[in-house]
Amino acid sequence: MPLHPQAQAMVDAMARMPVVPLDQLSVEQAREQFARTRTPFLASPQEVGALSDLAIPGPGGRLRVRAYTPKGSRRGEPLPAMVYFHGGGWVFGDLDSHDPLCRELCNLARCVIVSVDYRRAPEHRFPAAVDDSVAAVRYIAEHAADFGIDASRLAVGGDSAGGNLATVVALTLRDQGGPRLAFQVLIYPVTDFAMDAPSYTSLANGYTLTRDRMRYFSELYLRGPQDVGDWRASPLKAADLSRLPPALIMAAGHDPLVDEGKAYADRLAAAGVPVTYTCYDGVVHGFASMAGAMDAGHTAIAEAAAALKRAFGS
Repeated sequence: MPLHPQAQAMVDAMARMPVVPLDQLSVEQAREQFARTRTPFLASPQEVGALSDLAIPGPGGRLRVRAYTPKGSRRGEPLPAMVYFHGGGWVFGDLDSHDPLCRELCNLARCVIVSVDYRRAPEHRFPAAVDDSVAAVRYIAEHAADFGIDASRLAVGGDSAGGNLATVVALTLRDQGGPRLAFQVLIYPVTDFAMDAPSYTSLANGYTLTRDRMRYFSELYLRGPQDVGDWRASPLKAADLSRLPPALIMAAGHDPLVDEGKAYADRLAAAGVPVTYTCYDGVVHGFASMAGAMDAGHTAIAEAAAALKRAFGS
């Protein structure tokens, strides 16, 4: 399957940008380069009904979160909500890098989106991001009135590294007494740090995410090889995937992660969890957050929004 012309144009444009190999940059320089090379492809930010930057308690100190309320919502009406975890390999990304995606999803799903700025590696290695993500969902559920949300209609979601975190949050809350989740949206999630799926070979190079870049993230995020088999890093290795909230898993056809996303969807289905799997052929990793360059990004956000509305009964 060839690249979609829009994806090919974006890949070509990125190839023309002055980029320094990651191993020649400090982490801060690499973060700046990530932001610089992605910004031209972000969608224009939509107007929302309200936006608040807040700080909530976390295991390692205060956590920044950004709460979005949909345009046209009525004041005082508790809304369903999704807690969102941004992508970026646990090293890059922040509230701003995924702001356009969260705005669009908020408006289309007619729900509050709370985006979490979890601690990043290598300053804070695994499982710091996991601990922050779990704590954030629990705090938001316990303080639902402060966020204007209905805690009985709460979902989690994320893309790439954030999809991994959303997956692990769902597993953790199932096993540790909640809060109960209504749904999970997993956009090209990392589910196995073994990185031995066939797509890691067939799609290793030439796209927005490469095998070498995933190895870079792994080396900065994990504490060592022993973490590869920990289900909190590699949820595909979890022994039991039953009794989890229904899921939507979306993948990119030209992405080293495509096989592990499908493998996780298959395991959820085998465990009796309602799951929808959609593979967007012809596009690359990151397409949902770079919807300014690829129309498939808007389509994927609309699919996620429709799934959330069905799960919330709204």
